[in-house]
Amino acid sequence: MTEACVGFTRVLRGAGLQCGPDRVQAFLAATEHVDLYWAGRLTLCADPDDLPRYDAAYRAYFGGTPPRPRTTVELDSMTVGVAASDVEVLKHKDISEFNAAPLIARLRPLPPRRRSRRLKKARRGRMDLARTVRAMIEVGGEITRPRHRRRGTKARRLVLLIDVSGSMAAYSDALLRFAHVVARAMPVEVRTVGTRLTRVTRQLRERDQERALRAVGRAIPDYEGGTRLGDTIRRFNQQWRQRGAVVVLFSDGWERGDPALLAAELARLRRTSHRVLWANPHAGKPGYRPVQRGVVAALPHVDRMIAGHSVHALEELLEEVRRA
Repeated sequence: MTEACVGFTRVLRGAGLQCGPDRVQAFLAATEHVDLYWAGRLTLCADPDDLPRYDAAYRAYFGGTPPRPRTTVELDSMTVGVAASDVEVLKHKDISEFNAAPLIARLRPLPPRRRSRRLKKARRGRMDLARTVRAMIEVGGEITRPRHRRRGTKARRLVLLIDVSGSMAAYSDALLRFAHVVARAMPVEVRTVGTRLTRVTRQLRERDQERALRAVGRAIPDYEGGTRLGDTIRRFNQQWRQRGAVVVLFSDGWERGDPALLAAELARLRRTSHRVLWANPHAGKPGYRPVQRGVVAALPHVDRMIAGHSVHALEELLEEVRRA
């Protein structure tokens, strides 16, 4: 069966689908949970335009017509027939234990909002005297309904700080894919932290996720190295001049530097930010206790520590960001 599935992905590549190694691995893993046809449609089709070519390749390779789904869920603006319970199982599974790239790619982030200084037309709010007078002139000076205006909203800046040290190796690839999805959806600043601070915002703007991740890998000099969160956050505080952002730090809190420095720099970051969230992949596991030196130092200076170990946890994080 594995040989047949791999052969099918070769046919799909010939038909023009982007079936890289990660998607092939995700396809093979998904066949253990759902029907082969729907496993491939979920993991190997990156765009609605891929669907007709996928169906044609499936008929040519396996013969017959595609099976009918048991139930239907909407993913990425296309209907994918899979059992909803199967998707939920994968969403709650630890992302270090399987290739979560296809599910992460289908997340739909919404930016946090803030009040803008610019006023816009509104039914209620501050009276717009100029527009009201113009409306009266248009009707010959007759009294007319007052016009109003109020402050609009605009996207609030989001910052993602992703720990790529050795202790986070099992999660860093999935989290960088998450950052790519976010970077494609809203204004965001992305830095990796380890022993050094590296800006990868530009690389993550690349539309193709695999090319973006390769560019990020080339840019990070300390991938799977040590962890000096205090030093790297100090450098970020020195470089980052914008106030009022929502900052999310992804880390397990294993700090090799001075915890007092980490506490001081997080306190400084908190003073200049709208909210500071800590996404810890271990926080969602049964029996977890925040005993790591970095976590103990950080907790008084973050608004909330949340789990970051599953697709479901990342969905909850996005909702927390949206409400910020």
